[in-house]
Amino acid sequence: MRVHLGSDHAGLELKDHLAGWLTAHGYEPVDHGPFVHDPVDDYPVFCLRAAEAVVRDQTDGLDSLGVVIGGSGNGEQIAANKVVGVRSALAWSEETATLARQHNDANVVSVGGRLHTLDEMTRFVEVFLATPFSGDERHVRRIAQLATYETGGGLPPLPESARVPGNPDL
Repeated sequence: MRVHLGSDHAGLELKDHLAGWLTAHGYEPVDHGPFVHDPVDDYPVFCLRAAEAVVRDQTDGLDSLGVVIGGSGNGEQIAANKVVGVRSALAWSEETATLARQHNDANVVSVGGRLHTLDEMTRFVEVFLATPFSGDERHVRRIAQLATYETGGGLPPLPESARVPGNPDL
């Protein structure tokens, strides 16, 4: 499996560690930078490239996921999610990493380099990469609703449970 990596200065240490860890565990890391510590670098520069590469690979039929890393992981997740076709999830535990794949078929995981130990973050990525999408109908349906919205198809229809009794327009 190919794994695209992108970070900022706060995630540089983990990104560099992950590149070696991935290789040692049979993955093909693709590092989109940064390659030197620059305390004022901008995470979108690197995270958008990593996210685009994941979508490009998946469109070409390749087994590919992504990892974006920053201080908290929040901005990196937001950046990755701007790429059409990306479902990036912020992982702060093994459970959130697992559920990102099982329920959301996330193709990019974001982690906060300043919030966890190197071992913890490596484990979150390991769990994310090893967990398959469940394929359950409800999850497939929800992902399809997001994809439709993302490509300009509009909001999903409201379910009956969201309607105000006596007013079919609400």
